[in-house]
Amino acid sequence: MQTFKGIAELRESQAKTSEELRISQAKTDAQLAKTDAKLDKVAKMLGNIGNNQGDVAEEFFYNSLNHKKDLAGIHYDYVGKNWQHDINKVRDEFDIVMLNGKDIAIIEVKYKAHEADLEKLLTKKYQNFKTLYPTYKDFNHHLALATFHINEELKEKALLSGVMVLQRKGNVIETFV
Repeated sequence: MQTFKGIAELRESQAKTSEELRISQAKTDAQLAKTDAKLDKVAKMLGNIGNNQGDVAEEFFYNSLNHKKDLAGIHYDYVGKNWQHDINKVRDEFDIVMLNGKDIAIIEVKYKAHEADLEKLLTKKYQNFKTLYPTYKDFNHHLALATFHINEELKEKALLSGVMVLQRKGNVIETFV
């Protein structure tokens, strides 16, 4: 009899423990859901900060270039921003494009330039531009990276790759060719 009583008590204890674990798990799940919601909110806020910085840089360089329409000694008749196009599953956006009758400048704008930005401009972005805008295949193509901040090593790499670097200098931009 003692054994049966012990087993019954053990079952009752296990049932209580299981119920306590279920309640504890429900509380943990609820807290994790709240934490996830807060993390999502913070991630969205940080993303918005990054987008805002990018928008500021794009506006600065667009306004500066559109004001004079000159880049590296070449005068352009047109300065456009945020060109978007897609053909056969190739889709891209180009921050700033400058045109005259024989030259086209494709300018990628970054608040802070990184090596991956240069690589993407030289490979994917430029290839996509040629695919998306075959009308300009006979134009002289000029690539530029416009940024508020770039380290010297990356600037040198860009210049050696034939990419102009545009930097803010006070209220004007300084161009390195």
